[in-house]
Amino acid sequence: MTSMHAMILAAGKGERMRPLTLSRPKPLLEVGGEALIVHHLRALQRNGYTEVVINLSWLGSQIAAALGDGAAYGVRIAYSEEGPEPLETGGGIFRALPLLGSDSFLVLNGDVWTDYPYEQLRHRLAAGDLAHLVLVPNPAHNCNGDFVLRDGRMLDDGTGERQTFSGIGIYRKELFDGCVDGAFKLAPLLRTAARAGRVSAESYAGQWLDVGTPERLHELDQRLRR
Repeated sequence: MTSMHAMILAAGKGERMRPLTLSRPKPLLEVGGEALIVHHLRALQRNGYTEVVINLSWLGSQIAAALGDGAAYGVRIAYSEEGPEPLETGGGIFRALPLLGSDSFLVLNGDVWTDYPYEQLRHRLAAGDLAHLVLVPNPAHNCNGDFVLRDGRMLDDGTGERQTFSGIGIYRKELFDGCVDGAFKLAPLLRTAARAGRVSAESYAGQWLDVGTPERLHELDQRLRR
């Protein structure tokens, strides 16, 4: 099994989740008796990802204190500090690049719930591609979708079926060539790479939920406890 680093995005302020996140970072909110981020660590470990990077900003010291070095979950955790203001997805990944191994790496949003089999992602990034994205059917809160998927490719031509980005993807460090340290979004980099024909994608129909509001957090907690 080849080694691949994984990064969990955990730096956001969780503004849609307030007031729950005023005193606790969103990744430490519990569902089914465990913190959201612990569910991710266990899933990554089961799928063979033992080198994990977590970015920290809003109340990030609580996350580091709760998870430590990751030994309790069978992984090794390195932390990427962003300071008091989160660097957004692109900037957060870019800041963490020195911790993410030599070439390609997995990134997943800390505020999603899924049973996606991460192990199979190891083999999804073809030579020449800069990214491979996992898309899902559009949920009610994102009915227009994010990206076009056609014949296993992400397209940026505005035509075709649009699906929602799951927050799960594999990226090559080359995707971030020319970027500078600071806050910036990931989507423009992906759209530029897609126009160059260098982004593959797949649609996943299994369990997936954006745990973005207190209502969806409660719904997931009740489901897991059942």
